[in-house]
Amino acid sequence: MLVRHKKPFNFGMLLAVSFILVLVMIFSPVFPGGKNGLEYSDDLFNKLSKGSSYFIPRVSDNARKLEGTSFNVVLKMDNPEQVQNAIQIVLAAGAQVGTEGTQLKISGDLGKMLSKIVRDSDAMYKNEGARVSEVYSQDERIVMSTWWKILTLMHKELQKEKKIEESNVVNEVIKKALEPSYNFYGIEAQRVSDKAGTMTGLLIFYVLYTMWWGYAIFYLFDGLGLSMKKAKVKKEV
Repeated sequence: MLVRHKKPFNFGMLLAVSFILVLVMIFSPVFPGGKNGLEYSDDLFNKLSKGSSYFIPRVSDNARKLEGTSFNVVLKMDNPEQVQNAIQIVLAAGAQVGTEGTQLKISGDLGKMLSKIVRDSDAMYKNEGARVSEVYSQDERIVMSTWWKILTLMHKELQKEKKIEESNVVNEVIKKALEPSYNFYGIEAQRVSDKAGTMTGLLIFYVLYTMWWGYAIFYLFDGLGLSMKKAKVKKEV
């Protein structure tokens, strides 16, 4: 028989079998909301990530500082559908827009337009997308993705024109307001401090579970008579 040391082998087998049973449980829908372990932890980390990604008050202050600053840009959109979506939301935001093919000519008060976008982002962050959809008569996700396209192109144009302050604020609105509100839309925000116990438990479990499998392999191999020993140093005569 291959087993040379029954006691460590049996202990290793116990660890391996229990490890697999726990793994099966992790992939079973036994967690809150009918989720499996991976879905539950992924959902939790998304909620915590959203809770630590609320920068809108600061972004709003910076956008208001640009009120009274006029802008005039020409943007190249990808297709006619984008053009129509952009016209609708730009006009609703109080700016002026003209078109020539898939080109948009947008002008107006930069601060006021950015402030409107930040308010839309705030509504989306709070999962109140219906407010955004009602204003523009478009799906809220389409509205936000269109704003993202417009501001991304505007950022590049303002950089070309060496308007550093304006381009920085536009980029901040994109990175700190638009993108988080769109990416986390529909997710409930939670603070890390409110879930400190759960986070600590998950971290401890992850470390122990990793060691669990390692020790299972170690004892199984030990039971089979396979072990690593430090090589003896040969002394020269």
